[in-house]
Amino acid sequence: MELLTIEAILFGFLVFSGILGNMLVIYAVFQCALDNPSHHLSPSDIILLNISMANLLTSVFRTIPIFISDLGLKVSLETNWCRVFMLLWVWWRAVGCWATLTLSAFHYATLKRKRVSTCPQALRKDRRLTWGALGLVWGTNLLFSIPASVFTSHVHGNATTEVMVISCTTRPLLGCMWNFPTREQGYAFAAASMALNEVLPLVLMVGTNLATLHTLAKHIRAVAAGPEMASGHSNSEKKAGHVILALVTLFVVCWVLQVAAVTYYNYERGKHTDSLLTVSQFSSSLFVGFSPMVVALGHGKMRKKIMGMLLGAAVLVLALAASL
Repeated sequence: MELLTIEAILFGFLVFSGILGNMLVIYAVFQCALDNPSHHLSPSDIILLNISMANLLTSVFRTIPIFISDLGLKVSLETNWCRVFMLLWVWWRAVGCWATLTLSAFHYATLKRKRVSTCPQALRKDRRLTWGALGLVWGTNLLFSIPASVFTSHVHGNATTEVMVISCTTRPLLGCMWNFPTREQGYAFAAASMALNEVLPLVLMVGTNLATLHTLAKHIRAVAAGPEMASGHSNSEKKAGHVILALVTLFVVCWVLQVAAVTYYNYERGKHTDSLLTVSQFSSSLFVGFSPMVVALGHGKMRKKIMGMLLGAAVLVLALAASL
């Protein structure tokens, strides 16, 4: 019981830290837009906003119920609500993954441009393309998530999950679980879900980020051989490379842990099942909660906004504590 309590406390700290982090990122994005004379979001901020929104929704509607369940409070949904929530869980999880890939692709495309135009027409075109790409991400993943509302049922009491889908949950949650007509259909959907929403984005993200880092390295060497006044730009690009590397490392580590746990459960179910599922639960929350913060802290203006908000909150708390 003590071990479960410690796990629940650590998991709760991770969940609520991630929620706070995503809320800070969303607030900082809008503050940066207000500071901009045109009051428009930049394409990279638009993508970051979508990542944070998808991850925040996942944390509030999926991860918090898991935390409540760990504390021993049983909450159950009826069948129709199970179908709605299962669809939303799969949808938001997939959008967060593909939007993160979109951010990587955007940085690579920007870096490969020979000349980046800053005229209003070009910026407006970039924003339209960004919103169009993100609309495609949200729409396509919504269509792929429809089976989650079809093959979902409500269960009473303890139930053993026959098949797990990594994009959703690793156990019956709120009384909701997958219910495929046959085990073969369940494995087929789980494999398709893993291939389309996990393996493919991972491969593309790793490839895109490696290409970005390679292009950055070449550009930095070229800048280093040029005038010294360009060294500030070179340093900013090095920081961008470090942020990209940190993001893809976080994604790969969390992904590997989740795939290992789900695959082991579906095909082995040996003595390490509980341990792997616990690790998977923590790693999933780690990526959902902190991937936007990794990107935001690598963004100069946004980092200053977030640090300013945190310092302001700390001063307010100290002032309130002193007045009591």
